[in-house]
Amino acid sequence: MKLSGFLMRSTIVAALGGFLFGFDTAVISGTTGWLRQIFGLSDVSLGFTVATALIGTIVGSIAIGRPSDILGRRRALYILAALYFVSAIGCAFSWNWVSLLIFRFIGGLGVGGASVVSPMYTAEISPARFRGRLVAFVQFNVIFGILMAYVSNYIVSLFDLGVVEWRWMFGIEAFPAAAFFALLCINPESPRWLVARGRIDEASEILDKVGTDTGSVEEEIKEIQTSLDLEHHSLKEPFFCKMYLKPIMLAVMMAAYNQLSGINALLYYAKDIFLMAGYGSKSALFQSAVVGFVMLIFTILAMVIIDHVGRKKLMYIGSVGYILSLLGVTYAFVTGGGVLVLISLMVYLAAHGFGQGAVIWVFISEVFPNRVRARGQALGSFTHWFMAAVISQTFPPLVSWLGGYVFLIYAAFMVTQLLWAIFIMPETKRISLEKIQKELGIE
Repeated sequence: MKLSGFLMRSTIVAALGGFLFGFDTAVISGTTGWLRQIFGLSDVSLGFTVATALIGTIVGSIAIGRPSDILGRRRALYILAALYFVSAIGCAFSWNWVSLLIFRFIGGLGVGGASVVSPMYTAEISPARFRGRLVAFVQFNVIFGILMAYVSNYIVSLFDLGVVEWRWMFGIEAFPAAAFFALLCINPESPRWLVARGRIDEASEILDKVGTDTGSVEEEIKEIQTSLDLEHHSLKEPFFCKMYLKPIMLAVMMAAYNQLSGINALLYYAKDIFLMAGYGSKSALFQSAVVGFVMLIFTILAMVIIDHVGRKKLMYIGSVGYILSLLGVTYAFVTGGGVLVLISLMVYLAAHGFGQGAVIWVFISEVFPNRVRARGQALGSFTHWFMAAVISQTFPPLVSWLGGYVFLIYAAFMVTQLLWAIFIMPETKRISLEKIQKELGIE
């Protein structure tokens, strides 16, 4: 089976939700100095400013599940594109600290929603043999968005715009948000969502274009209908029950470990970390772009092999990379080695891009049955963003208290992640969504 051009185009457009997810997440890292100065923020209030978007992501990740079930995956993506655009324009023209918080919260709604819908939509239109790399393409765009935010911030800083510099950093996001909204018109609806609504002819037409796991559209439709089993189950049945306990725990642990690595602390405070290591302001922005580029390269490598080596092996390698690099960062701060900080953070982001970063959204989109996938994806995203809010809110005061030793905390959590990946996490490579449901013992 070859990867169809129609499927690839649809994946690229859906992944723009991931690009904006990454851009919105990282763009604030270049503005923190200005926000401290303009609004007179303390460590705690700066942490709250960063966490405001994360509070939005928590709400967005919970709130988007039901609309994506009712309206469809594509219409949900339209809503998210609009939220990104409003946030970018609003932050650029915010008139006080409170208005900035409000528009950052709106952007967070978009990020939280995109972390649910973009990977879920991509998983539902993808045949099993391509699903890992196509869902990982969403993560590639998250990393690409992070990198472009760092590059954009660095370029804006070169113009020496003074007190309006931070406004330009936020406002640039409006351009990709508008492009995302416009391009969604070429994407189809999820065939699995259509089958759940009884729209079999439409689903068959789309499956014929994107490809199937069985080689037959009719057989694929029957497998989807069997997995839904709507004669004995309802799309509105309780989610938190014994039947779904295993995928719930797998998704929650995967999402929690993603943030317990400390990744969002680094993404949001990259510039501050490099300033702590002795770099100048513009140099710190440039180094942020360098480490973002490293993460992008290793995410691409993971995309290429994820459907061949599987999810578990990537988690093994990523966990070991996390542990070694976080120990290196700690040592660098204790000994004052500025160059070692850069090297260790490059290894850290390489480990993230190759491991957790590539696997998280693929894995969470796979482990839930068709009938509850939107709610399961929402739970995984909620866990991810709740933990991200905790990490970003606590990082500034923890750094003030512990200095570089804060990274030892994240290293300890990554030791437990490695054990979880070895002994508990199942392998899902090249298995259809419907068969994964059976292997997890869900009727």
